[in-house]
Amino acid sequence: MRVDRHTRQPDTQTFSAAVPTWLRLVRAFHKIEHALTAQLRCDELSMAQFDVLAQVGHAEGMMQQELADRLQVTKGNVCQLLDRMARDGIVERRQDGRANRLYLTETGHRLYEQMVPTHEAEIARLLAALTPDEQRQLGRLLRKLDRSLS
Repeated sequence: MRVDRHTRQPDTQTFSAAVPTWLRLVRAFHKIEHALTAQLRCDELSMAQFDVLAQVGHAEGMMQQELADRLQVTKGNVCQLLDRMARDGIVERRQDGRANRLYLTETGHRLYEQMVPTHEAEIARLLAALTPDEQRQLGRLLRKLDRSLS
């Protein structure tokens, strides 16, 4: 981004492109999130619960704190999610010293095998307006933006 060296503000061209780009990004995100949330609602899972299912299913035995870090939520938030999912028979905690390791139950494995491919197919459908090359380019640009904000 070009910055005026006297005022330390983005130049007018950069600034005028930033706001509409951000608005389009927000709008696209909300439309995709709405479609995915509706799909998950059919299976009575929230987006957060699906994220736990996908993360634990991908790396069973992870520590509870590692899950919180991956989801970028607090330890308290992940505890509440896990409590509900344990009550529903989807995940289980196994004590390992002072930490909990996380595993899917038999029900959790069935959900994982059923839902993850369906979810991935829906994401592919929603992004199909972009060619695979455009999707990779968008991914690179979003990664660059994400890293600049860290």
